[in-house]
This record gives sequence, C-alpha cells and structure tokens, in this order.
Amino acid sequence: MSYQFIHVDKSASELSYNAKKYRDLRLKALKESPEAFTSTWAVESSFADDVWVSRLLDPEKETFVCVYNSPNQDPEWVAQVTLRGPLAAADFALPPESGQVVNPGDEKWQMFSLYTSLSHRGKKIGSRLCQRTFQFLSEKRATQATNVSLRLFVKPDNEISIRMYRGLGFLETGRCTVEEGLRVNGEAELIPDGPLGAKYTTRIGVIMAIRLQAARDNGAVKISA
Repeated sequence: MSYQFIHVDKSASELSYNAKKYRDLRLKALKESPEAFTSTWAVESSFADDVWVSRLLDPEKETFVCVYNSPNQDPEWVAQVTLRGPLAAADFALPPESGQVVNPGDEKWQMFSLYTSLSHRGKKIGSRLCQRTFQFLSEKRATQATNVSLRLFVKPDNEISIRMYRGLGFLETGRCTVEEGLRVNGEAELIPDGPLGAKYTTRIGVIMAIRLQAARDNGAVKISA
C-alpha cells in the first residue's frame, strides 16, 4: 500500500476517467466537510460530466492529487488541491483594506480547495500534497529566475489547516471576503446574482502567503521557500 502525489496531466488519454475520479473526490469532500467549502454538494452533484472535464482542462488551473494504491483495488484519489496561475496583477489584487502587500515583480499563484478524505487523515498527506505543488512551481520556473508569490485563503476556525500551512512556511498576511476568494480562485460563477449578504462580504477569511524564491545554482534555477 502506498501514496502517490501527482500532477493531473491535461493531455492524458484517460481524461474522462480522471474527471470521474476528481468528481467523486470533490463530491465526497462537499459531503464530509461542508463547512470547509463555499460551494455545496447539492449544487455540484447536478453538474454534467463535461463540467468536471472542463475543470481539469482549465488553462489557468493545475490539479494535484494524492492517489492511494492498494493491492487488487482500483487506485483511489484521496486528496486534492488546485493551483491557479500565473495570474495578472489585476486578477491577483485585493483591495487595500485586505491588508495584504505583494511584491509586484513576483509571479502570482493562488492555491485552493485542499482536501483530504477523512479515512486518510493523520498521515501528513495535505502537507505532502502542498509540497508537490512547490515542486511543480520549481520545475515550471527552472529556466527563469523569478520569485513566486503563492497565496491561499482559509476560514479562521480551521485551526488544523492554519497550523499545517504555518508549518510549511506560510504567513498570515491579511483578511479577505468570500466574494474575493471566489473571484481569485476563478469560481466567480458560484457567487449568487443580486445583492450579496454578510456571508459573502464580511472580511473574516485568513489570507496566508509564502514567497518561493528563485536561486541560481550552477546555472540552474531552484525555487525555495
């Protein structure tokens, strides 16, 4: 039995299979931990198959999963996280009242929707999955000496996740609203039409960020926190 941390290949021939795995894990997350997400199982369980495929194919987003391999069983997707980027400064920007300051010269990425199945928690899978995204950003920037600003939003009562992110080197840098979070995550379609209530406009979400610095080593470029 083993865990494998992978970046989902958008060109893979088994895209429909991956989309089904992604859908099953996402719906499981919405059912097991509804308080951790803005969206709901009722909304996303009605999505057609092509919606899940389009999520994996979104050119602005990269999907990472932890696959649990067990003898004589189909590999199980047990954890997932998404990166969105690199983002233009205007798409990454938050209003001054958020309190966040970002280096304008950095490449900008947003991390969201980190989730680990309840039956696989306690094994540092979430932390290892985040480290897989660090590796991806390192490989992607291997030929350019560009620093990366990686940011995420988390609910203030999610103390376990906040501790994990701190352990990875993330710092608390401000506060955001749910509306801002959905827009920066590329999920503006989940914002309801019409006037928004306090759920979407109250500035309580914790902004956490890490700066991954590019450093040259024998002509190569490495990304490090």
